[in-house]
Amino acid sequence: MTISRRTFLKGAGAAGLVTLAPAVRSEARIGPDSFATLIDLSKCDGCDGRDTPLCVSACRTGKKDIFPQVDKDQLRDYWPQKKYEDWSDKKHLIDRFTPYNWIFVQQVEVEGEKISIPRRCMHCDNPPCVKLCPFGVKHKTAEGPVYIDHSLCFGGAKCRTVCPWQVPQRQAGVGIYTLWQKYLPVAGGGVMYKCDLCRDLLAEGKTPHCMVSCPKKAMTIGRREEIFKKAEGLKEAQQGYLYGMDENGGTSTIYFSPISFDKINIALTASHDQKKTGRPVPLHTPENLLEKQSLWTQLSLIAPIIGVVAAVGLTRSETVKKEKT
Repeated sequence: MTISRRTFLKGAGAAGLVTLAPAVRSEARIGPDSFATLIDLSKCDGCDGRDTPLCVSACRTGKKDIFPQVDKDQLRDYWPQKKYEDWSDKKHLIDRFTPYNWIFVQQVEVEGEKISIPRRCMHCDNPPCVKLCPFGVKHKTAEGPVYIDHSLCFGGAKCRTVCPWQVPQRQAGVGIYTLWQKYLPVAGGGVMYKCDLCRDLLAEGKTPHCMVSCPKKAMTIGRREEIFKKAEGLKEAQQGYLYGMDENGGTSTIYFSPISFDKINIALTASHDQKKTGRPVPLHTPENLLEKQSLWTQLSLIAPIIGVVAAVGLTRSETVKKEKT
């Protein structure tokens, strides 16, 4: 098989996106104008009596146009594993994070009280998922949201590995990875998906779908200093507890609860059915993996190598197509 210079450069150009991505990654600095969210667990009742909490249904409706559209012919095992992650036949699931479900509500009983906890991305101030993505496709905006560039994501799932809450979820059979997965099956696995805090709506001065739909007004968004002040006021007035101010280096999502989060987390862990809903999503004191960055940043060194090998894969694919025609 002969590879022309033009064909190779075409493949290298597309794959070069991987090589260059870490170099163009920008740092977003959190400031007073950044947004933060307050979730008041004393107000949330999980939309008791409804099959689906309104925040969940609003997110699913509002985000449906950017959910993955899977080509079943592109579903292939993650070499050398004999499996792949396909949620396209499980779009109905609302009790966990999936590529089609970016927010869900946990319910647990603590000290005789029923607690409902809306869970979504915490939008960390210094997110390990952004810092340690070897492809540089995750970004932290100055406004607060952490988002994934779906057009360039390879689905390597390192973001999920370093996330203390296992938020991002992978869908196979979609994205740029499908261009060369037959020839380079170790360079990804699809595309990762998660809450982006409706950054498009925030840019227009609007409120995220989940918050608009909440009948109890349990979720509010505002400027960072305003939200933090409100959270501290709630804590003092009700002698309650806050979660998210310091966890994982600080986040843009603050929970208030009249019951301690240690007790809530113990109850969540005890009541969790891993066979039913997969790994638990805790409310714990997580280990910030950026402290182990020297280990994880080695992953980013792989990106240029992947770019070159991917170029060969794309080139071979293009050449095979020409030979067939």
